[in-house]
Amino acid sequence: MNTTIRVDDGITTLVNLFTVEPEGQAKVLALLQEGTENIFAGLAGWISTTLHKSRDGRRIVVYSQWRDAASIDAFRSDPRIRPYLAQFGELAKSEAFTCDVSYSRHA
Repeated sequence: MNTTIRVDDGITTLVNLFTVEPEGQAKVLALLQEGTENIFAGLAGWISTTLHKSRDGRRIVVYSQWRDAASIDAFRSDPRIRPYLAQFGELAKSEAFTCDVSYSRHA
């Protein structure tokens, strides 16, 4: 299944922005991919995750699609999440928010 960005009230999007030093970008990307493969992909309500790295090495955007906001709330209370997130402490500052896609156009 490919990630499809579409206007759909049935999907909740979680966007995370990580700010890193350029020398730390690869490590943070590896942690995010590992977490996606080993934790998130097995959780109820998870649909997809894509990782976007800035060309200047200073930012990473994580675009995750979930069935609904309740699925996001459930993953945040999973006991594996706190130790996983602690790994980012010295490597990155993060900001997260949920949103709905309001417009999308594809070729």
